[in-house]
Amino acid sequence: MTEADRPRRSGLRGFGHDGPSPWTDLERPPLDAAALRRDLVLPGGLWSALDVVEETGSTNSELTARSREGAPEGAVLVAERQSAGRGRLDRQWSAPARSGLFLSLLLRPTVPPERLGWLPILVGVSVASTVSRIAKVEVGLKWPNDLQVEVAGEERKVGGILTELTGGAVVAGLGLNVSLRADELPVPTAASLALAGAEVTDRTTLLRALLRDFAERYGEWQATAGDPQASGLLPAYTARCTTLGRAVVVQLPGGRELRGEAVALDGDGRLVVRTADGARQAVGAGDVVHVRPEPRPA
Repeated sequence: MTEADRPRRSGLRGFGHDGPSPWTDLERPPLDAAALRRDLVLPGGLWSALDVVEETGSTNSELTARSREGAPEGAVLVAERQSAGRGRLDRQWSAPARSGLFLSLLLRPTVPPERLGWLPILVGVSVASTVSRIAKVEVGLKWPNDLQVEVAGEERKVGGILTELTGGAVVAGLGLNVSLRADELPVPTAASLALAGAEVTDRTTLLRALLRDFAERYGEWQATAGDPQASGLLPAYTARCTTLGRAVVVQLPGGRELRGEAVALDGDGRLVVRTADGARQAVGAGDVVHVRPEPRPA
C-alpha cells in the first residue's frame, strides 16, 4: 500500500482518530477552546489561562486546588460536564454533557474584605446582562444570585453562582443551563435558555461575551475599591432583581423563617426585609421564596 492509498485521519476523535468522539450529540458541539484562548487570554487582560476539560467533579474544587498551588488571577476552568457540581448550601448541580456552561474563575481582588460579599452579585449581574443582550432572553436575579427566566408565564431557575474564599483568592463558580430539553430538567422549577426561547445558544459565543463583560465590570469594581454605588453595581443589580418589591419568606439557618416584603439591599449586599410590624431586618444568608399575591375577591 502506498502512502497515497492509506486512509487519512480527520484529526477529530471518532472520525479516523482514536478515542470517543465529542460530537455524540450534534446539537451540542464542544466548546472551541482554542478560539476562546485566542480571543480572551491577552497581554494586560484579566484572563491569564483558559482550560476546557471533558469532565471534572467540580470546577470550583479543582480551581481551588490550583489556587493553593499558586495559580495566578484570571485562570478560567470550564468543564463540558461536571459529575459533582455544587450549588449553594451544598446542593448538587448536574446536567448532560455540553448542555450548559459550567465554569469557575480564579480572582484575587484587592478591595476591602468587607466588600467581597458583592463579588457573587457582580458575577450575577454580568451573566444576566450578557445573556439578555446576546441570547435575547430577559434574565432576572433572585437574591442573592439565582438566575431566572420566564417559561410559560412562570419564573424558573436557569442558573446559579457559588463563590468560595480560598486563602487570599476567591473562586467564583457558574452553572448555566443552555440547551436542556424539558425531559432533562432536574426539577420542574428549572429551565434552560433554549426553553425560554433564546435566539443564541452557541456556548462559545455566550462564554466569550460573558468573560469580556465580566472583565470590564470587575475592573470598574476594583477601581472604586469595591464600592457598589460608585462602580454602578448596586443600581445594575437592583434593576434586574426579581426579589425586590415582593412578598417573601426567607428560610434562615436553624430552621427559622422571616416573612415580609423585600424592600432594599444594604451597603453589604444583604437583603432588607420589612416585616408586618414595620421593622426592617437585613439578611445575609438564607433561601428566599417569592410569595404569590393573594387573589382579590371577585
